[in-house]
Amino acid sequence: MMNRVKTVMADSQDSHSDLQLDKQVCFSLYSASNAMVRTYRPLLDKLDLTYLQYIVMMVLWEVKCVNVKTLGEKVHLDSGTLTPLLKRLEGKGLVLRRRSEIDERVREISLTEEGKALKLQAESVPAEMMCKAHMSIDELIALKKACDILLHNLTDNV
Repeated sequence: MMNRVKTVMADSQDSHSDLQLDKQVCFSLYSASNAMVRTYRPLLDKLDLTYLQYIVMMVLWEVKCVNVKTLGEKVHLDSGTLTPLLKRLEGKGLVLRRRSEIDERVREISLTEEGKALKLQAESVPAEMMCKAHMSIDELIALKKACDILLHNLTDNV
């Protein structure tokens, strides 16, 4: 028993171990993601949006109308997360949820006039976040590309 404790202690102190927190890419991504969302919060509070609501609104500002399934695929959210989020956005008067005229089983989401107008207020958010990141545009582009590749590699194998 004592030998096993010594082995475990020696392993935990082994600088070659892969089980050290500061060697974990996943923890760096997790920590950076949390910090990013916390940094967004005061900017999005001014818009009365959560981070996930902001993500959905960005898609809608781009495409104007989308079905829930396609929206979920675009923002990587399942319907269990997306449906209540969309209901809250509808309650705020930013989106309309309606049945498709082609297939009544399909829900379509579109912006209201208020939702369209909110885009003007949100225009400053990306630039403010860039300033807070203290990284060059090239560094941020490279980081985004690396994250996109990692996401593709991890989800392509599922």
